[in-house]
This record gives sequence, structure tokens and C-alpha cells, in this order.
Amino acid sequence: MSETDPTQIKGFNRARERAARALLEDYVEMISDLAAEFGEARITEIAARLGVAHPTATKAVSRLKREGLAVSRPYRGVFLTEAGEALAESVRARHRTVVALLLAIGVPEEVAELDAEGIEHHVSRRTLEAFEAYLARSERGEKG
Repeated sequence: MSETDPTQIKGFNRARERAARALLEDYVEMISDLAAEFGEARITEIAARLGVAHPTATKAVSRLKREGLAVSRPYRGVFLTEAGEALAESVRARHRTVVALLLAIGVPEEVAELDAEGIEHHVSRRTLEAFEAYLARSERGEKG
């Protein structure tokens, strides 16, 4: 029988938590995008744009509402709360940073955009700060 590695357990738990959070972040970002485009986000459009079934989108939006990130209005769509909008902007900022880093190291733009979509949800604050510092040094022409 092998010993339990607390670091490994912590890593697995963190990965599961981040995966669940990534899903919420995708929905918040999509609702924000749809609200900007149409004034509201309808479940049907959310599901279509995320490529999921209507019940899947409904369940995710219910979770957003439970977590205080979204509200819905009868005969209208889904709207983000202030907390939801703040989260959407945070996700967009992380995405921009990750794309910028990938481009800076030579990843083609189309690939950088696709890869950033996954990385943005899993990068820690500390790592993101390191990306930002690297990009700032690169902009100033500094090495390393």
C-alpha cells in the first residue's frame, strides 16, 4: 500500500474545483457577451453559443443564480449581477493576458486564442502575475 501524498491530493482537488469554476466562468462571459449584443441573454442562445443542450444551460444558469452571479426576469432573459459582471471582466482580462503571453512566445494567433480559452480558467493568480511581469519586461525591451 502506498502513502497518501497530500500535495497530490491538493492538486487533484484544485483541478476539480477549477474545472467546475471554468464552466461557470464560460457561462458568465457568454451571458455578458449576449447582453452587450442583444440587451439580454436567453437560455436558447446561451446553449447554442456554448454548444450545449438547453437543459444543460438551464442547470448552469440556475447555479449562477444560486451563487449570486445572475438573475432572470419573467418573459425576459438572464442578466448578470454586479458580481457576475465583475467575474466576466476578470475572465476577459485573464484571457487577454494569456493570449498576449502565447503570442509573445511565438504561438500563432488562432492557436493562442484557442489555447487561452482553456488556460485562462486554470492559471493561478501568482502565475498570471508572472505572465504580466514578463510581458511588461518584454514591452520595455528587457530580457528574461
